[in-house]
Amino acid sequence: MTSQTVTAAILAIGDELLSGRTKDKNIGHLADVLLLSGIDLKEVRIVADEQPAIVEAVNALRARYTYVFTSGGIGPTHDDITADAIAAAFGLPCEHDAEAMRLLGEMYARREMEFTEARQRMARMPRGARHIANPVSTAPGFIVENVYVMAGVPQVFQAMVDNILPELATGTRMLTRALACPYGEGDIGTLLAAVQKAHPQTSIGSYPKYDGQRFSTELVVRARDVGALDAAADAIVAMIASLDKTRAEAHPGPEA
Repeated sequence: MTSQTVTAAILAIGDELLSGRTKDKNIGHLADVLLLSGIDLKEVRIVADEQPAIVEAVNALRARYTYVFTSGGIGPTHDDITADAIAAAFGLPCEHDAEAMRLLGEMYARREMEFTEARQRMARMPRGARHIANPVSTAPGFIVENVYVMAGVPQVFQAMVDNILPELATGTRMLTRALACPYGEGDIGTLLAAVQKAHPQTSIGSYPKYDGQRFSTELVVRARDVGALDAAADAIVAMIASLDKTRAEAHPGPEA
């Protein structure tokens, strides 16, 4: 683990995601894994199966963040163009990788299935790319510099993520603390903004709740330093206490 900030972006590729035919599961899974690893997920994009769009997104994201993780578009069909697009983004030829051809050829031979031209497409990747092992269905993902290209099928994607995690640089892990606030966001908005401004080393999330009768808010403080976390949490507790006092003064109970 390092003290530096490590950043990441996710690029999900596929017309089926944009049309709603497929509901993405990979973004949420990887976001959870990155948070636990101390890697800041800064951006998520979803693009169609169009090479110019993929190239533009990859080049923009890889220049901005420590890591770029892609999902989708490395299968056997005509619209699986991610390998070609990644190669184009790096100015590399896209070709059948010899080791990937061997792995897939042996797998299909064991299954007594023909290693067709379409299936051989899954062995194509930019020249010099490193493999990401696929223990589920054999066809590897690949790595070019800081771009990690993985399958879109959730079971395969998750297995590939497990295989790349040990080599990733990680930052200081984010600490979190959740605080229950009995007031709605409309009541606390101005005060909470002041707390956030006074504690710039933290990020304070506000999540409204409604129980059918009244609004309340869950406040989640995030920080990499425990001292900063404690200070912001204490400020929120004091803010709630001040609201309790103000409300009690405005609506005093009956005299004893």
